[in-house]
Amino acid sequence: MNAPTVELELANALTVDVEDYFQVSAFAPHIDRNRWDRMECRVERNVDRLLAVFDERKARATFFTLGWIAERYPAMVREIVGRGHELASHGTAHHRASDQSPAEFRGDIEGARKKLEDIGGVLVRGYRAPSFSIGHGNLWAFDCLAEAGYAYSSSVYPVRHDHYGMPDAPRFAHRLANGLLELPITTTRVMSRNLPAGGGGFFRLLPYRASRWAIERVNRIDRQPAIFYFHPWEIDPQQPRIKGASAKARFRHYLNLGRTESRLKRLLADFRWERIDRVFAVDPE
Repeated sequence: MNAPTVELELANALTVDVEDYFQVSAFAPHIDRNRWDRMECRVERNVDRLLAVFDERKARATFFTLGWIAERYPAMVREIVGRGHELASHGTAHHRASDQSPAEFRGDIEGARKKLEDIGGVLVRGYRAPSFSIGHGNLWAFDCLAEAGYAYSSSVYPVRHDHYGMPDAPRFAHRLANGLLELPITTTRVMSRNLPAGGGGFFRLLPYRASRWAIERVNRIDRQPAIFYFHPWEIDPQQPRIKGASAKARFRHYLNLGRTESRLKRLLADFRWERIDRVFAVDPE
């Protein structure tokens, strides 16, 4: 089917995956979920900082929020909504969609949506799978999302990666046969290969000019809005270090944390940023 109409030409979609540092998939082998309530939580202070930065730069974003976080920090969720940002679902407790059965996944996304709507007092229309964990092996998840009443998903990163990715997936917004709108994380196409352009660890690994070049290229050549994502813990260089994590996991997680906020401010100044539902024609239920 045809891609949806872009409502705000050249406005890009800013998104935040609201989870704390100890909830990332790379640390899952070292931190049992039963320990989460005993960990030092830093998400509230980091989100407060992001909200201040967004206000300063007049940017609005979509916050894909864990139900676990919303339940413990309801005032933070209401502040996100009150500041004019979109509230969306990141599932309940950061279980990868690919690790769940259809019944488990359905319960996860339905429970998270209800919790977020009850706390935020707004309709939740969007979902992002933890670690972009919808791929060729669990495409049934899209049907579960449509049946659960979600209007859109942003769960696919069309790159080749050892933890996620569907490099052969469409690069831009497209509507699935079940009516669900899928909004992939942004890539730029160079020499028949998709290169990451949508944030996350790549934003910290590469010099800022690489991200600026890639997003500008997507806007100018592809004439498409970019979808950029990051996490609150990425602006927090003082976060506790996780013992026992592999050198690879530590490198990916802790690299350049002290530079992320300044890079983010440059990104917000260099491009126009809005909520997903205002950049794309996201239909209500």
